[in-house]
Amino acid sequence: MLQQQEVNTGSISLNDYSNSEQLAEQLASTVACQLRQGIDKHGVASLAVSGGSTPKVFFRVLSSHQLPWEKVVVTLVDERWVEPQHSDSNARLVAENLLRHKAQKARFIALKNRGETPFEGEDELEQSLRELPLPFDAVVLGMGVDGHTASFFPGADNLADALDMHSQRICLATRPPMAVHGRMTLTLPAILNTRFLALHFEGASKWQIFQKALGAASRGTYPVSAVLQQDKVPVNVFYTRGGE
Repeated sequence: MLQQQEVNTGSISLNDYSNSEQLAEQLASTVACQLRQGIDKHGVASLAVSGGSTPKVFFRVLSSHQLPWEKVVVTLVDERWVEPQHSDSNARLVAENLLRHKAQKARFIALKNRGETPFEGEDELEQSLRELPLPFDAVVLGMGVDGHTASFFPGADNLADALDMHSQRICLATRPPMAVHGRMTLTLPAILNTRFLALHFEGASKWQIFQKALGAASRGTYPVSAVLQQDKVPVNVFYTRGGE
């Protein structure tokens, strides 16, 4: 089911699917199309993806699409400051589920570097990310039950810096409240510097959070509101209320 909805000054497309498999198939086809268009027009395409358990099926389906993957650059929207072999690493998740089969030829730019902390690694990573072909051809965000997206967490000390649309930074180190690991995240202006922006989530509880975030007065309550209420790029929401 496809619905169109205008929210504030931005445009939000709601793409509602009956199950996770249908959602993953359609999201993968849409992203593959965006990457193909980028390659056709610019000779290269760039993709930023999110971690968590939700995108695994989407990653696997996308990895099977016939693309000139050697012309695709993949990076993450955010990352925990752990080594790539760690079970909490988003880089590991991407390596095991997306960068395989046909997609193993893609170039991957990790957000974790040699810095002891994300704050120590921030400047070096900023320079590495400036090698990305920008704007992104596609960015796929997730959303937590607390209303966070990327590593924009409620109550984070530097949340306002991460959401600052006047910021010139691509990435920002952060430590969410109660988090085991420090994190690195793309900033909001970096995320919105894309030709296609998707928000991908599953489950009735996240649907309820999404509904609240549409009208939230404070981005500190539901940081995903900063994405939903901006007017720089349309938001394509891919979701199913099943999957929990």
